[in-house]
Amino acid sequence: MQPTHTSPERGRAALGPALALVHTGAAPTRSVLTGELGVTRATAGAVTAELQALGLITVDARPAGGTRGRPSHRLAVDPSGPVVLAAQIHADGFSIALATLGGVLDTPEDFPLPQPATPERVLHAVVAEASRRIAADPRRCVGLGLAVPTPVALPERVAVAAMYLDWPSGTPVADLLQQETAAAGLDLPVDVANDANLAALAEHRHGAGRGSRHLLYVTSGHRGVGGALVVEGRLHTGSAGLALEVGQVLVDPGGRRCPCGSRGCLDVEADPSALLAAAGREADPSRPLFEQTDEILAEAAAGRPRARAAVEHVVDRLGLGIAGVINILNPDRVVLGAFHNALLAAVPERLARVVAERSYWGRCGRIPITAAALDRSELAGAAELAWTPLLDDPLAVLGEQG
Repeated sequence: MQPTHTSPERGRAALGPALALVHTGAAPTRSVLTGELGVTRATAGAVTAELQALGLITVDARPAGGTRGRPSHRLAVDPSGPVVLAAQIHADGFSIALATLGGVLDTPEDFPLPQPATPERVLHAVVAEASRRIAADPRRCVGLGLAVPTPVALPERVAVAAMYLDWPSGTPVADLLQQETAAAGLDLPVDVANDANLAALAEHRHGAGRGSRHLLYVTSGHRGVGGALVVEGRLHTGSAGLALEVGQVLVDPGGRRCPCGSRGCLDVEADPSALLAAAGREADPSRPLFEQTDEILAEAAAGRPRARAAVEHVVDRLGLGIAGVINILNPDRVVLGAFHNALLAAVPERLARVVAERSYWGRCGRIPITAAALDRSELAGAAELAWTPLLDDPLAVLGEQG
């Protein structure tokens, strides 16, 4: 016979799930929280009181309309509660921001990479700026999450192929980050993950992927193409954290040379540099890459044939890649990062048509393809990574109260 859990035991076990529901906006009232957790009203009241005592949420005593006609108190994250430090490294620099629960980033700051951009120098610079940002804020920082443009193998958390950073394969990013934070006097848990995976997680929790059961996310940063799959709220990472490297999907056997050694990978056929190449232009290293691609998109919108043809060429390659992934994964929604969304906006019908024509499931019924809703999805995802210990066990992170 299974032992019966008392209400206090159930309440404590429910702290993490309850906080996650408020964090993602899935439980705006105590009534909704009660139903989502499957607990009694008394247990839900005890859980929300505990989270409020921990300084994590606010409980508005003014009742809101309940889902079953019964008034219920409003729940929200406490803006004066703890924060995490989110960091992102990309091919041309790095970014940092503090984040509160609820998926809210403070104003991000962007910095150039130090030169030479070795792993040690880059991570030292990231931690130095993170330390400054944390010290300038009165709120308690409870974690640091880092998004990197490389597959990250689990459980070791090493960079497998940091092609666009020119880091050695097998770079122990998490260990190096932990060493730098310790040297800086930051007593924080740290974690590292692939930037596309983290962007997908953030979009699923707070953006365009909310409500999706099987979300395919496709994005391009300054270079390359990344992707991720979120299934029932959890990232599909594969056996070693390396699943969904959609950038290595072959879309043109005679195409551009990829850093992986092959030709015609989505990585080099549907990123910003591919658009420049299709338009017959060389990238100007003295100017931001997206500024240069925006010019081509503006020319395409103005009807200039060369620019229009370049946009259509890259959209066709992107569509082939997405269609191939859809054939295997059968998602119920596709979300595109900022660069690909700009392509979608430039020729709104073309991408959907290519995907539908080349995808078995697309021909059965078009799968929605939509734009990412978050301004800095990768950075927001790094914050989600940093929140993981708190969402798993708030008491373990913040300690017993009173």
